[in-house]
Amino acid sequence: MWRIYPRLRDRWRGLLDRRLSDPTVSVWPGPAPQPPARAYVPPTERKRFYQNVSISQGEGGFEINLDHRKLKTPQAKLFTVPSEALAIAVATEWDSQQDTIKFYTMHLTTLCNTSLDNPTQRSKDQLIRAAVKFLDTDTICYRVEEPETLVELQKNEWDPVIEWAEKRYGMEIGSSTSIMGPSIPTQTREVLTSHLSSYNMWALQGIEFVVAQLKSMLLTLGLIDLRLTVEQAVLLSRLEEEYQIQKWGNIEWAHDYELQELRARTAAGTLFVHLCSESSTVKHKLLQE
Repeated sequence: MWRIYPRLRDRWRGLLDRRLSDPTVSVWPGPAPQPPARAYVPPTERKRFYQNVSISQGEGGFEINLDHRKLKTPQAKLFTVPSEALAIAVATEWDSQQDTIKFYTMHLTTLCNTSLDNPTQRSKDQLIRAAVKFLDTDTICYRVEEPETLVELQKNEWDPVIEWAEKRYGMEIGSSTSIMGPSIPTQTREVLTSHLSSYNMWALQGIEFVVAQLKSMLLTLGLIDLRLTVEQAVLLSRLEEEYQIQKWGNIEWAHDYELQELRARTAAGTLFVHLCSESSTVKHKLLQE
């Protein structure tokens, strides 16, 4: 693992441990929502209307049951996931809701809905091209020229990530202080395209989600490849912001909330990437209260 700037690491050390008669049920009120730019923006909250959550195996994969009703997507498709491990993770999200269902905390469910409904109708090649394009604006490739302390901080914390990625994938990346960013070689794009092609559509949705949180394809690769922890990746993605907070201070509660939310989204997206191709069998399907 790479060293994380000590003062930042110590200060932010805490980890986020962070009525229908029909046999199917859609929890999305009203008609199916219009597709946004990338993925669904779930409704905010709804009163919990079920007691038990379980999973079952159907012809298309694993399904989520709320009491005796099967969960459906916003486009009224049967909510079916490809692995039992992912089904259990999603079921746990639903089971952990209290009196109120807080959809904005259910990142795995939202990612599954996006994968199932594909609201933007993108193909695998389109998802890969969109992911590769993130290299052009990767946070850790853009460097400042001053102050010297921040220049040194970026060099010490970000350079090892770039060096790891270059060695791990056999590609050239580099960094730049230009507003245009570094020039990414065509061969680098081809190598990354080939690597991403090894993932299925579900995993690619998760990768794009994580990149959007961290604003960095390289940090995402390090996270998915288990070279970075969620805490490390998030702090590295916010390096300049954390530097400014160390210097000028911040509104404590607002910063803490934003940081935990970012960790939660990043952790969920990373877990989704790993679980969407999980094929192991888990014996106990019923989640007991």
